[in-house]
Amino acid sequence: MNTPKSDWPSSLDDKELEELDRYLRAHAGEGDLMLDGVHGMLSAIAVGPLEVLPDEWLPEVLHDAFTDEGEGNRVLALLAKLNDSIGAELEVDAYEPILGEIDTESGPMLSAAGWCEGFSRGIDMRAVLWETRLAEDPTLMELLGPIMALAVDEGILSADTEFEKLTDDEYDDCLAQVPVVLGAVGDYWHTHQPTEAEVQAMLKPRNEEGEDGPPRQRSGHWVH
Repeated sequence: MNTPKSDWPSSLDDKELEELDRYLRAHAGEGDLMLDGVHGMLSAIAVGPLEVLPDEWLPEVLHDAFTDEGEGNRVLALLAKLNDSIGAELEVDAYEPILGEIDTESGPMLSAAGWCEGFSRGIDMRAVLWETRLAEDPTLMELLGPIMALAVDEGILSADTEFEKLTDDEYDDCLAQVPVVLGAVGDYWHTHQPTEAEVQAMLKPRNEEGEDGPPRQRSGHWVH
C-alpha cells in the first residue's frame, strides 16, 4: 500500500516510547499497566463501539499526581500521541502491537500478555456493549478469535473448555493477525453500531459486585 508521506501517522519514535516506558515503570504498582498494556487498552478503545474519553481511561494509566508540571504535560502529550497514532496506523496498515519481553530457558521471548491484558481492560470500559454483542452475534467472537486465543494462552482469559497451549508457530500466526483483527473489529462496530437498548443497558448503574474485580497480573519487560 503506497501512502503519501504527508499522510503517514505521527507515531511515537523509539526515544519517546522509551521515555513513556520509563515513566510508567517508575510509577507502577502491582497490577498496573505497563506500556504494552496501555497500547492494548487504547487499541481496544480505538476499535470499540462507543468513544471513551481520556477522562475515563487516564485513571487506568496514571495513578500518582504529577509533582512536576513540566513532566506531567510531557507525559500527557506522549499518551495523547500514542492514542492518536493507533487509528491512523490502522488506516495505513502500519499498526504493530507493542509487546513485552519475558525470560525463558532459551532466552528472552516476546510476549503478548501485557497487550492482551490492556485490550481486556479496554473492552471493560464498555463491557456491557461488548458482552451483549458477543453473546448475541457470533460474528464478533469469530473476528476476535486470534486475540482471544493469545489471551487464553497467556492466562489473561479463562476458557470454558480445555485449551491446549499454542505452538510457537500458532502464537506467531495469531500475533501477525492482530492488525487485521483490529481493522475488522473497527469495521464491525462502524457498521453494527450499538442499539438504543444496548446503550441504555450500559448506562444503568452496575451493582457493587460488578464494579471492580481484582487486578489482573502481568509480567515482562517492554520491548518495541
